[in-house]
Amino acid sequence: MRLARIRTADGVLTGEYDDGTVETDDGAYIVGDDAELLAPCEPSACYCVGRNFAATLEQMEYETPEVPDWFIKPPVSVHPPDEPVEYPAWTEELTYAGELAAVIDERCTDLAIDEVDDAVRGYTILNDLDALDQAGRTARKAFDGSAPLGPWIETDLDPEGIDMTTHVGGEQRQESNTELMLFSPREIISFLSERYTFQPGDVVSFGSPANPGLVEPGEDVTIWYEGIGKLQNTVK
Repeated sequence: MRLARIRTADGVLTGEYDDGTVETDDGAYIVGDDAELLAPCEPSACYCVGRNFAATLEQMEYETPEVPDWFIKPPVSVHPPDEPVEYPAWTEELTYAGELAAVIDERCTDLAIDEVDDAVRGYTILNDLDALDQAGRTARKAFDGSAPLGPWIETDLDPEGIDMTTHVGGEQRQESNTELMLFSPREIISFLSERYTFQPGDVVSFGSPANPGLVEPGEDVTIWYEGIGKLQNTVK
């Protein structure tokens, strides 16, 4: 099932997405005609893991972490699918990164790995935008609109062993599979839950494959994950 949040004349609604239509308790809405997609959840925080693909470590000349390496994006970083992303005036090096992300379904903490699936609503896609020329992760990654998210939550997905690609301006920039992660999605969620109490709608993303890179104004960024679909935004 694909769960989507939409903005309509009747307000913000949630329902099941199927072939361009979202079926809600209040009726059916056609995306693009009488509804627009919003980010599929409203997290209190986005917990983003970095340095989780060996090829990325080699490319960026990072050391291999012994435990998951993470940072936090605030709620104002969340940005809807399809809506243009503003290129911040204060950076000259904006980068993209196509990441798989889990959406937490219930308040939970201290999860064992075999408890993770019951605590996860499903999976979506996050573009970890990064102002690379800024000092420190918070300045680089935690700004308004730095986490395009969506297009929906796929509730029936095993996150391990799925393919992904990222295209920028029509050119393929990333291609990988989640089996190449150093730490699996379930391991990461369990690890972070030892330190945080997750709230419903919180997001945990699992890092970017090799070749995160620069994006320029006017370029489309399209991130595809097998079993979910495509997250697309234009940088303006």
